[in-house]
Amino acid sequence: MKNFLSLINVAADMSVEATDYVSFTFFIGCMAMMAASAFFFLSMNSFDSKWRTSILVSGLITFIAAVHYWYMRDYWAETGESPTFFRYVDWILTVPLMCVEFYLILKAAGATKSMMWRLIFLSTIMLVTGYFGEAVYPGQAQLWGLVSGIAYFVIVYDIWFGGAAKLAAAAGGAVESAHKTLCKFVLIGWAIYPIGYMVGTGEGQWYEFMNGALSMDVVYNIGDAINKIGFGLVVYQLAVDSSAKATA
Repeated sequence: MKNFLSLINVAADMSVEATDYVSFTFFIGCMAMMAASAFFFLSMNSFDSKWRTSILVSGLITFIAAVHYWYMRDYWAETGESPTFFRYVDWILTVPLMCVEFYLILKAAGATKSMMWRLIFLSTIMLVTGYFGEAVYPGQAQLWGLVSGIAYFVIVYDIWFGGAAKLAAAAGGAVESAHKTLCKFVLIGWAIYPIGYMVGTGEGQWYEFMNGALSMDVVYNIGDAINKIGFGLVVYQLAVDSSAKATA
């Protein structure tokens, strides 16, 4: 409690420049994630047990992100440097949970835990190699980025054309529609992160042409807000549609 209060005091004493758009996106991201978490958690009891776990996971994703955004904003305000370590800690917790959402919505259609663990494993490889390229071995950013990209495209293939896609097609209706929307988030929304990676590893590297073009943190912050909150809203809408159909 004491540490929490000290954080509040530090945040209260901070002055943010009106043109500090990076800090602004950190703050907005934190507030948006907090609001989304409250929404998901408070709506859980509106659905039967079949969907509560999915809504709970959606709330956990945005809650974990909100906590990390609070710390990342403070780190940025104090140092003016990108909070790479905190960001990857956030991702290593939230991205696998986003993969779990595919399993949860397809569980009734026959999804297996092996499918879930495969997606979790691939997402972990994607993130760990991305961190190595961005923070540990920046001189080899293109190599680690390639490995991370391969893991990403395997995930894309699995959910668009693999077993997950076949299960969604078999389920049909609202489940198939929700699955396709989540797939679009992964294909389009997650593509924001490679852009941020190229910007962050640009100086003196293979991606140098992008260096200084835009802020890596702004790219990441916008991507996080769209993807994490959007993922949860898709699952929420699926629960609403399925519950309405069950009571009709």
